[in-house]
Amino acid sequence: MHLTANTVIAVQTPSATYEVEIGANLIESIGTRIDALLSGGIQTGKQRAFVVTSPEIDRLWGAHLDRGFPTPPTRLIVPAGEEHKRLTTVERLAEELAQHGADRDSILIALGGGVIGDTTGFLAAMYMRGIRYIGVPTTLLAQVDSSLGGKTGVNLAAGKNLVGAFHHPLAVYADTATLATLPPAELRAGLQESIKAGIIRDRKLFDFLEANSAAVLAGDRDALTHVVAASVRVKAGVVSADERESGLRMVLNLGHTLGHAIEAATNYKQLLHGEAVAWGMIAAITIAAKRNTVSAAEADRMQRVIRAYGPMHPFTASATDLVALTAKDKKNRSGARSFVLPVGIGDAAVVKDVTESELLDAATQIVREASTAISAGATA
Repeated sequence: MHLTANTVIAVQTPSATYEVEIGANLIESIGTRIDALLSGGIQTGKQRAFVVTSPEIDRLWGAHLDRGFPTPPTRLIVPAGEEHKRLTTVERLAEELAQHGADRDSILIALGGGVIGDTTGFLAAMYMRGIRYIGVPTTLLAQVDSSLGGKTGVNLAAGKNLVGAFHHPLAVYADTATLATLPPAELRAGLQESIKAGIIRDRKLFDFLEANSAAVLAGDRDALTHVVAASVRVKAGVVSADERESGLRMVLNLGHTLGHAIEAATNYKQLLHGEAVAWGMIAAITIAAKRNTVSAAEADRMQRVIRAYGPMHPFTASATDLVALTAKDKKNRSGARSFVLPVGIGDAAVVKDVTESELLDAATQIVREASTAISAGATA
């Protein structure tokens, strides 16, 4: 496989239409690309750009981004880590925008991973009741999932993404060159979201991930570009059909109900998001197999691929606490838990009748396995 031309995928919803461009070495041309979208406002100085990023990403890619602008955009810095994805951070950033004279014609650039993207999008939705922003995701997880779709938000102590807004970017530029700087754990965690995309909507993507795990995990650029593009197509298709998560879009949350519970129970400190989602998918597949919505052979195959892109990192939590936390999930309606279960490889369904007993059994299984991993590591 050899990919040379950039891939452009359209996201079309009732409230917004924009493009996701995927290719290598896009960051240096972001300024000129934004200028084309804004009909010359950036280059002439009529419209101002502000970059929201972390110190680590700014050191790696900030100078590359600046090359596309006549003067470097103003930086708004957010420390790395899920613990900074909070309302206090949004308030601080809004104050900084005001101090720098940002107005309704200003544009934000989210340069970083999922935390930066979610926080920047929410800031853009709130500041002056809504300004524009561009997504420049630098992690695999952000490129394949969180940078598109218009869902923005921050966390509360009670749970993840409980405060947010739907606010679409003006465009998304996924520079695959940034993936070469990712730590291996970050790459593997992001790939779990691609596995999810394959399970819920794209059997060919799942087959590709299964057959090409060595190349993908080695960071082969063509293989990763294929995975990113296929994953984006899945999400773009789902979002275009269900912008506001009224039905179909919920399938994108396979593994996320228990995954978010694991993150909250461990104070967002023990696992990366994709690692928690991997455990959540294992649990969801277990429930589906017991309900016979997937065959034992398909369940085994899905779980083997998830584990192949691991390792499944240990965590410490109570199964009872995890089940209790799922009751606070933002997808729930009228007190009923919404839960995504696979229906074969390449299809999934949202169900509202998963019992507390089923959840507790599945949570107990993954907690036990995670604890065994901890014990094995301690005695090795």
